[in-house]
Amino acid sequence: MTLEITINGEDRQLNGTPSIADMLIGLQLNPDKVAVERNLEIVPHSLFAETVLQSGDRLEIVRFIGGG
Repeated sequence: MTLEITINGEDRQLNGTPSIADMLIGLQLNPDKVAVERNLEIVPHSLFAETVLQSGDRLEIVRFIGGG
């Protein structure tokens, strides 16, 4: 099964039925250092592993960058 989703305005295809956590790991992003908005709603970090992506989902991923 192939999912058609949009990540930060870019169309992507994912195989299977990944969770947000699976997708982030596949993108080599640390789930602890990002915020994810799915279809205009912020997804709490505590729900990344159990939130399964569906075709048509629109995601915005923001990475936290430290500095001083």
